[in-house]
Amino acid sequence: MTDVKVHDLVIVGAGPAALSCAIYTTREDIETLLYEKAVPGGLISTTDWVDNYPGFPDGIEGLTLGDNMRKQAERFGAVIELGEVMGLKKEGDIIRLDTTDGEVQARAVLIATGSGYKKIGVPGEDTYYARGVHYCATCDGAFYRDKRLVVVGGGNSAVQEAMFLTRFASHIDMLVRSDFRASDVLVKELEEKHRDKITVHKGVTTDEILGGDIDGMQKVTKVVGTDKATGKKVEFETDGVFVFVGLQPNTEFLKNTDVKLDEIGLVMSGEKLTTNVPGIYVAGDCRHDATLQIATAVGEGASAALYIREFLEGHL
Repeated sequence: MTDVKVHDLVIVGAGPAALSCAIYTTREDIETLLYEKAVPGGLISTTDWVDNYPGFPDGIEGLTLGDNMRKQAERFGAVIELGEVMGLKKEGDIIRLDTTDGEVQARAVLIATGSGYKKIGVPGEDTYYARGVHYCATCDGAFYRDKRLVVVGGGNSAVQEAMFLTRFASHIDMLVRSDFRASDVLVKELEEKHRDKITVHKGVTTDEILGGDIDGMQKVTKVVGTDKATGKKVEFETDGVFVFVGLQPNTEFLKNTDVKLDEIGLVMSGEKLTTNVPGIYVAGDCRHDATLQIATAVGEGASAALYIREFLEGHL
């Protein structure tokens, strides 16, 4: 019978937090294996342009930044497998992971699967992603200085992000499917301080995102919705659409495990990025209370590496 190799560290995911951790662990000779079911680099690899990551004064293509992180981790010895982790379980000092390659064993695991933005699922949303359709005001708002925008959503994040976008946009049409679900404090602030730039359209659905040729590229030009009170179609000319209807953490594989999740599936963590299961850590956008920024994900990944090193040193 062939002995199954026990890896020092298995990282689930290969986004900024995961790759940052791998850079640190492999430089310290901690043998590190990463599993990524999509694209190494995570969400940043599908982002057109990153303008707020330190060290790049002119910005950088998201795909390039993600690929550079991958190359750096691999240069130090990290191994990235394209595959999926379907579950995990701790038995004694070993963590067993059920993967598309079969069972994988590890002494420590970092969960760094990130989160995906919930979509509204209307025609044009995928077509114009990163060409007028966005999900992060901090990341992409500055591209719309003195432009018209549409914001979709009525929760806390939608109101907060809409108010943030007033720093750049000349005007914002906010489409709220029914009524606000945001806190009264936020709604009051929006109505009192931003009514000159934000027009709220309650009871208006978002049905379709349309575009056209602008400077040789297909970009968003219009949003079509329905006024639920009258049943009539309404149109909003716009340069961009920001959708804020929540996040969907990539943690489905943890739902039948002992790892504790919050009500929406984000991983609960302790002071040192620990989960409730010893030897299993979490970093990045799938962590409860994460700030959803590349820079902080990278920082958490580096911190997780140091905590994991301490753990492994105490269990060898």
